[in-house]
Amino acid sequence: MKVFRGVFLKNENEIGVMREANRFVAQILEAMSKEAAPGVPTMRFEEIAQDLCRTYNVRPAFMGYQGFPFALCCSVNEEVVHGFPSQRLLKEGDIVSFDMGVEYQGFIGDSARTVAVGAVSAEAERLMRVTKECLMAGVDAAKPGGNLRDISAAIQTHAEKHNLAIIRRFVGHGIGRSLHEKPEVPNFVPAFGASLPLKVGMVLALEPMLALGTHEVDILADNWTAVTRDRKISAHFEHSVAITAKGPEILSLA
Repeated sequence: MKVFRGVFLKNENEIGVMREANRFVAQILEAMSKEAAPGVPTMRFEEIAQDLCRTYNVRPAFMGYQGFPFALCCSVNEEVVHGFPSQRLLKEGDIVSFDMGVEYQGFIGDSARTVAVGAVSAEAERLMRVTKECLMAGVDAAKPGGNLRDISAAIQTHAEKHNLAIIRRFVGHGIGRSLHEKPEVPNFVPAFGASLPLKVGMVLALEPMLALGTHEVDILADNWTAVTRDRKISAHFEHSVAITAKGPEILSLA
């Protein structure tokens, strides 16, 4: 595997394995999204994740990672990321974010999405739509010959155009044999930090997280669940994206 400035560059065969890993993730997310409804306990989605990992013969990549106790990050409303599945029942009007990763043949797939529980407010719909649009703007900017800052700028510009807060504490990342590889991919253009040319073979997990209110977060007593400080709702979308000679390729599609 080639390395450029500390970033592992994947060859076509390795990207092929990652495509398959991410396809499994996308199918798991699809299955969970279809069951998101009022009255469903969030632990049900952990059960789906575990069951499908066994079906696909893949390892849940998050489980045990730095001590995380579940296969799935399940975050409701003001929970930004790293929420624990539990017996909490979803309610009409909630939004719920699923963040899932698997390991397949030594490589990791990672993707996330936020879905509506029944009918949600217009503001919640707007938040989810713009967050997904930010993700796609970042994907479009992930072109060989460009710069990592192009991705950050594309996400930030679209979020700020719609007056939504960018959660700054959490960023995207390289991905491959490890869940988190270099480089970090901020969802905003940092004031400091070296720029990085985008090279064929990079695989990046792009994951904007936006909120209706403040960008500031608190970590709950479980030492994992991040919530918006003002407790306004947050949305999260993520794709694993390979930079190819033909441009960006989203790997995390069903």
